[in-house]
Amino acid sequence: MTDNNPGFSIAPEPFMRRLILAIAASFALAAPALAWPDKTITLVVPFPPGGSSDTIARALAPRMQDKLGQPVIIDNKGGATGTIGAGLVKRAPADGYTLLVSSLGPFVIAPHLIKGVPYDATKDFDLLTVVVQAPNVLVVPASSPLKSVAEVIAELKKAPGKMTFCSSGNGSSDHLTAELFWLQSGTSGNHIPYKGGGPAMQDLLGGQIDASFQNINAVVQHVAAGKLRALAVTSAQRSPLLPQVPTLAEAGIKDVDVYSWQAVAAPKGLPADVKAKLHASLIAALNDPQVKPRLLDQGFEIVGNTPEQFAEFQAREYVRWKQLIETRKITAD
Repeated sequence: MTDNNPGFSIAPEPFMRRLILAIAASFALAAPALAWPDKTITLVVPFPPGGSSDTIARALAPRMQDKLGQPVIIDNKGGATGTIGAGLVKRAPADGYTLLVSSLGPFVIAPHLIKGVPYDATKDFDLLTVVVQAPNVLVVPASSPLKSVAEVIAELKKAPGKMTFCSSGNGSSDHLTAELFWLQSGTSGNHIPYKGGGPAMQDLLGGQIDASFQNINAVVQHVAAGKLRALAVTSAQRSPLLPQVPTLAEAGIKDVDVYSWQAVAAPKGLPADVKAKLHASLIAALNDPQVKPRLLDQGFEIVGNTPEQFAEFQAREYVRWKQLIETRKITAD
């Protein structure tokens, strides 16, 4: 007996049932990825409100929300030099709904200073991007007689260990910059750590402290107002915000190119498509015409690199600060 339509055959029913089930299963597996995000995304800032990391997170959140179509909120989890908040992110599900927005401390400094850090900075995060960076500035109170880097070095050599340099805390960017400066200039000063940048700045402005290496965004307004005198910047090139101020290299001190930076990371194991969407939203937020100029005006330089570039950068910074901390015998106490 021949088929009325020899060019067409009917598949056996069990085969059709298996085929339909397989197609349905593939759609079910793809649905969560296609639907991401479908709930609120949290940016964990491992410091109290008001600092540079908090400023960056609050600048990015509204534009990320526009790009991703879901609420993006800030959760400040300060403590232990940023390691408490970083540890919380490390333990969160790797689903893209919890991100870390932090300065370099938890990524490349704290692991060398604090025992029992609750994460491995080089293994426990999916790095997304370094958002911004900013140089530090060597500043003295306006009442100081010191007018140049050469005069600072002369003062340090005349009375080793006497001239005071304040910082926002042991192991902070401003502290380590001072240590690197002393190392490269063959001098020694007196480090005075504070519990945060605010109290340190208050005493610096009041003349109780002789000098400090402060983030440019924290001092530029005080320099403009004549309350602080800027002697050098730690960037490779002069800052457009302080074009009259030389770099440390120009002042004769080599290899003290230092930037404070803020970056975004997620718990290790993000799905590739989620990682790509998050990175795209961050870059879009950074380049938004309402965000980028505001950050530049505050002294931040836009970076917005790739995850691969961030990983290479972190590896270099991790080794650099480890070596300095060990050489100078710096502790968190």
